[in-house]
Amino acid sequence: MPLLAFAGIVVAVMQTLLVPVIKDLPRLLDASAADASWVLTSTLVSGAVATPILGRLGDLFGKRRMLVAGLAVMVVGALVSAFTSDLLLMIAGRTLQGFAMGAIPLGIGLMRDLLPRERLASAMGLMSSSIGVGGGLALPAAALVAQHTDWHVLYFGAAGLGLLAITLILLVVPESPSRAPGTFDLPGALGLSAGLVLFLLPVSKGGNWGWASATTLTLFGASVAVLLLWGWMELRLPAPLVDLRTTARRELLLTNLASIMVGVSFFVVSLVLPQLLQLPAGTGYGLGQSMVVAGLCVAPLGLTMMFTAPVYARLSARYGPRATLVLGLLIIGLGYGGGLGLMSAAWQTLVTSIVLGAGIGLAYASLPALINAAVPASETGAANGLNTLMRSIGTSVSSAVIGTVLAATAHTTGGVEVPSLHGFRLSFLIATAAVAAGLLLALFLPGTRPPAGGQLLASSEDEPAAEHAARPAPGRVSA
Repeated sequence: MPLLAFAGIVVAVMQTLLVPVIKDLPRLLDASAADASWVLTSTLVSGAVATPILGRLGDLFGKRRMLVAGLAVMVVGALVSAFTSDLLLMIAGRTLQGFAMGAIPLGIGLMRDLLPRERLASAMGLMSSSIGVGGGLALPAAALVAQHTDWHVLYFGAAGLGLLAITLILLVVPESPSRAPGTFDLPGALGLSAGLVLFLLPVSKGGNWGWASATTLTLFGASVAVLLLWGWMELRLPAPLVDLRTTARRELLLTNLASIMVGVSFFVVSLVLPQLLQLPAGTGYGLGQSMVVAGLCVAPLGLTMMFTAPVYARLSARYGPRATLVLGLLIIGLGYGGGLGLMSAAWQTLVTSIVLGAGIGLAYASLPALINAAVPASETGAANGLNTLMRSIGTSVSSAVIGTVLAATAHTTGGVEVPSLHGFRLSFLIATAAVAAGLLLALFLPGTRPPAGGQLLASSEDEPAAEHAARPAPGRVSA
């Protein structure tokens, strides 16, 4: 369990790696701001494409095997980036690094297949929250490295962590015995990849291109056409990449839609608080903190997410994952609502980070339990991969919307355009609206009940979940 969670944290560290040097990328890469932004966009797009594909490959050929493969591609990408300052090579390296995003759903699938039932809830909660844990811990560490050494050291560190995770997984974590029937749907993978790229490119670049520009609108239209054609094709295949009929079931559909809202709310705080903390005090509302101090103030977001995993296990065992998802969303709403008035001191951002971390931790931990209760063990990797993709779409949309809001509400101070306090508060209101939408979706989820054995089942008669609950834990002999 801790090694799989460590792999998820390594992936999150890689995702957050460049946050401290984002504003300096054009100078570091000798490129325009628009071209340098592809360093971030490439990782986002490749991660979104790779996650559902690696999940399905894990179900077919072994989840540990695909987990190690994804981490190995990340290590190669990190080393490519570590040895170059050329824009195109940097983008290529960052694209390879995005493949590691599949580690989290694959880790959740391995936990379901290998762990005893009594440890499953807390383990999946920790694995699901690892993306926030790693992101929160990486911010101050990356800021410290970037502030005192060459920025390429960040990539050497990521490669080292990746190699350590691969070695420990190969030594300690066994392969899953579960295999899905059928073959890999290559046309489906190509179609989904094309549709996601066509959708995510305008989402991430619309602010630069213009939301009403011909390029943006054409790509959005093409993504709709490609995804509709892909869905029509998937419904006619005996072994599709994504089982759309299963995905359309109420428990899966609403969980995935709620995941988008949780992803939106999670990313807002990561965009707003570091900027607020680092803005000069001369603006009248900036807190004038260094890059490292700003990272330390946001770090409790990830730490609190990590510590909520055992709390989630107890709450979920008693009330079910839907109840913990609802509770988590309520706490997130409280954090953003209270955060509107807690922007005048560094200690106030700490309070906001802790409250939001608790809520996001509970919400993230609930999602894999809801997914796993609705699918058979042979589809765990693909189903959790799709759910992770939904969260990524949420963070992508959040980045685009909040970036547009902060740019539109910015003002000039000392000849430099900076985000305004009004923009920060408007961003928190947008996050609160996303949480309200997620809460409404969660309330319509089927109820859950904790049976005597402690394994959470859907209250609707869910045969796959029931079969999993009845299956003996690995290494045990039933009487």
